Amino acid sequence: MSGPSGVGKTSIVEAVLERTGAGFSVSATTRPSRPGERDGVDYHFVDRGRFDAMVAAGELLEWAEYGGHHYGTPVSEVMERLQAGIDVLLDIENDGAKQVKAAYGDALLIFILPPSISELEARLRARGDTSDTDIDRRLAVAEAQIAEARDVYDHLVVNDDLPTAIDRISSILLTSRPSDRGSSAAGSAEVSQ
Repeated sequence: MSGPSGVGKTSIVEAVLERTGAGFSVSATTRPSRPGERDGVDYHFVDRGRFDAMVAAGELLEWAEYGGHHYGTPVSEVMERLQAGIDVLLDIENDGAKQVKAAYGDALLIFILPPSISELEARLRARGDTSDTDIDRRLAVAEAQIAEARDVYDHLVVNDDLPTAIDRISSILLTSRPSDRGSSAAGSAEVSQ
């Protein structure tokens, strides 16, 4: 699952995990922890040297740079759950989604869209913890992510109402099984509103 910063991914992911019984893969990151974040729960916080070693050793299913920090999905986080028969939900950027799809063609990719860029900007400003410069950078990244989403993702879901978006995404996950996905092309993405 992907979407621009401020689109509501965290809220959606938490609710979808509860509804579907899927497992969540905790990402590794080089960014410092924020107040209240716990190592191994929110992220695996590692330094750049350790992250580079994980990439070199093939320990990451996907990885990308965002906001000057590196983020990646440890293969072990995913494989443990898949081997136990549990679907795994990843919260990743577009570059990571493309890497996952290349490695696992039956992966289901969902992109969460804001109702509009102006609404996304309002959500980022409402947080009160982001500078104007960072908001401008995030909006530029969001526009690029949105521009390529239709060509990369299997489903595009607009988060114009949080409970409705959660319902749509839960329904997509509960009705899509890996055997159903092999023939679907990213180009056949649909926008759910």
